[in-house]
Amino acid sequence: MSIEKTLQQRSNGCCELCGNTEKLSVYEVPDTKDLALYACNLCVNQMTDSDAIDINHWRCLNDSMWSEHDAVKIMAWRMLNRIEADWTQDLLNMMYLEDDILELAKASGDGEDEDDKLIHRDVNGVILEHGDSVVLIKDLKVKGSSMVAKQGTAVRNIRLDHENETYIEGRVDGQQIVIITDYVKKT
Repeated sequence: MSIEKTLQQRSNGCCELCGNTEKLSVYEVPDTKDLALYACNLCVNQMTDSDAIDINHWRCLNDSMWSEHDAVKIMAWRMLNRIEADWTQDLLNMMYLEDDILELAKASGDGEDEDDKLIHRDVNGVILEHGDSVVLIKDLKVKGSSMVAKQGTAVRNIRLDHENETYIEGRVDGQQIVIITDYVKKT
């Protein structure tokens, strides 16, 4: 069974965050391995663009944060940390996550003080974010392989290393590699 069919069945054809039944799709939870949820376009747009957040839309987290599914709990925790309102702190204080799930939830940097967050920048100083596309600005030898990643190669859907601000991960020629941010330019 496909992941979409599985999530559709699990969610009864509703957004697992707000309950909407229109324009649903699979949303892969960033900075986790193999966790996904079924979400509407409204939720997805607001989860991926912090400028688009409608605080009142996310009052639905009062219910969805109690989900038995880790992907839903993680995104509920992340969104509650992104929204600056009195009621979100109350919900966070009630919410309980196992240590391993809380670690995954924190992997995106939500819930950290701005001073503690790692900021990944490309060669020109432009801030890189999870899911961005970059271009290599020089040929790079890949350690542990005979592969050379050529200058001008586009690397799409990058992942950020949450322990080192100079490392990102991306797929080049079908191989997942770690790239130093000094050798990429955001597109």
